[in-house]
Amino acid sequence: MAHHDHSTDHAETEDVVEAITPLMPIVLPVAGGVLIFLLAFIAVFMA
Repeated sequence: MAHHDHSTDHAETEDVVEAITPLMPIVLPVAGGVLIFLLAFIAVFMA
């Protein structure tokens, strides 16, 4: 039976997470602003 080493897959996943993490202070407020705008638009449209 072949032995598969999954340590490389795990290391690649950690690298992606570490690459995205510094962007969180920018991404989260922008996403929150877009979400609030969309919810307000839906509320005005439905009223």
